[in-house]
Amino acid sequence: MEQAVKRILAQIRPAIKSDGGNIQLVSVNKKTGVVRVRLTGACSGCPMAQITLKAGVEAALKKQVKGVKKVEAV
Repeated sequence: MEQAVKRILAQIRPAIKSDGGNIQLVSVNKKTGVVRVRLTGACSGCPMAQITLKAGVEAALKKQVKGVKKVEAV
């Protein structure tokens, strides 16, 4: 599961970087399906970061990685 999450984050990262931010994988809990990420750069203080996290990152991971239930920013 972790490798699949890393692969999807690598696909998403260019779009986030184009806005001056970045995303780092912090942890993947296989039992709960919770993925924790850290948004950095321009994303760390952006009011739209939660929308990016839920509508972009979480939606992509849930769709493409079996077992992902939730994405949290740390």
